[in-house]
Amino acid sequence: MAVILGQSLFIPIVLAPIAYLIGRRAGTKAGWFAFAVLAYSTATLLFAAMQGSDYVETYPWQPIGEFGLKLDGLSLPFAAIIYILSTTLAVYSIPYMKRKIEEDFHNHAAENEQAINSKTGLYYSLYMLYAAGMLGTVLATNLIQFYIFFELMLIPSFFLIAEFGYGDRYRISMMYFLWTHVGAVVLLGAILAIGFLTGSFDFAKIATSTLPEGIRTWIAIAVSLGLFVKLAAAGLHVWLPYAHAEAPTPISALLSPAMIGIGGYAFIRILLFLVPSAYPTIAFWVSIWGLITMAYGGMMAFAQDDIKRVFAYSSISQMGYIIFGMASAYYIGVGGSVFQYVSHGTGKALLFMAAGAIIMQTGGLRSISKLGGLAGKLPITATCAMIGFLVIIGVPPTNGFQSEWMLFFGSFAGALQSGAQDRLIITGLALATTPLTAGYALWTMRRVFFGKLPPNLANVKDPSAAITIPLLFLAALSIILGIYPDLIVERLIPLLSGVIK
Repeated sequence: MAVILGQSLFIPIVLAPIAYLIGRRAGTKAGWFAFAVLAYSTATLLFAAMQGSDYVETYPWQPIGEFGLKLDGLSLPFAAIIYILSTTLAVYSIPYMKRKIEEDFHNHAAENEQAINSKTGLYYSLYMLYAAGMLGTVLATNLIQFYIFFELMLIPSFFLIAEFGYGDRYRISMMYFLWTHVGAVVLLGAILAIGFLTGSFDFAKIATSTLPEGIRTWIAIAVSLGLFVKLAAAGLHVWLPYAHAEAPTPISALLSPAMIGIGGYAFIRILLFLVPSAYPTIAFWVSIWGLITMAYGGMMAFAQDDIKRVFAYSSISQMGYIIFGMASAYYIGVGGSVFQYVSHGTGKALLFMAAGAIIMQTGGLRSISKLGGLAGKLPITATCAMIGFLVIIGVPPTNGFQSEWMLFFGSFAGALQSGAQDRLIITGLALATTPLTAGYALWTMRRVFFGKLPPNLANVKDPSAAITIPLLFLAALSIILGIYPDLIVERLIPLLSGVIK
């Protein structure tokens, strides 16, 4: 049996200590090493995707019976975005984290060269573990295996915030860890209950089992609560604005676009594929929660002056779209939710990366009220930021248009098919919240990139190619996926239509 997905997953894990040693000796060369490893792992992942609609690798592992990796129409969009973003941001990290780590040593680089190199190596070793942990969650074929990787991505991300973040990073990283770990423990309770009641933790065996009627709703609630902490649904979102705003920008650009949406993948995989009998009991209430999250995140984004906090609250709102689509009970709506993960991934990564470029080039400014007129000074950054905004607004020909069209079409179709007027009303209200996204997006764009240029920013310019090329790549990818959505939906929609009518 060819070990293709196994390479994608385990090579970054095995080579993470090598990145640390390279960093200790050669500083930023560890970043190029991490990029090369992740680029190879991404290539093997995409090669596996070309082997067929369902590509599976299995390995015996006595504690759980079988360790499996599966790439199908549902896991592929998540896996591809996770590794494409991780690879792209490895390059972006090289100049950004070099400056950030040197600033942490109060610019005494010469006196602290060895300490700076050690910290650089630590960053890239944690970064590779973090990327692999995210991938492992979406390739897992066993609930225990899924949970192991779900926790694996939490631990390196905690240290990445604690060691490399801004502000009160130690307190914020602990808040992030406690909130997300509590959610993971609630999810673990649901996983153990499913395993006990079905007699297996293996996806294929669970899917052929039936849960006792009296326990279905409680399992659905536990799964939803555990995963909605990760999705930062309204009421469970407290950790996100702090963690995403104070994490180093390359990690913000992974936390928001890649990691939190994994909760959406797990919700769909568990409640629609494994225990579908539990899904109808909570779908309507989940749609209301999604609507509230969409509106709350959008309104809070309006109230922020810190550019990274604008994008953090925007992420909460965008997760509301994913939650709402998951509850549509119609295959196109759920497909739109998955596509929303992809479009939010490219669009929000663009915005956080643009924010990082601004922070670098303006000497650390994050306050929108102190910015303005930067389009003429940072034309590449401004163009890519505008494309990022258009993605999250849902303007064609970006991928954001495709995802929102599918999401709302599917939600209306599901409501009409069921004949439920309350669901139709909720869908109409959700559609009415979309101008909030356009409002805060265009308002932020105008204040940052247009208007009068502050005198102290007269000499700023676009950053180096290691920053601008990743920005341009993701901007191009956002448009390509908007023009050719079949790259995402060709395998996804047939899979979902066989599960959800």
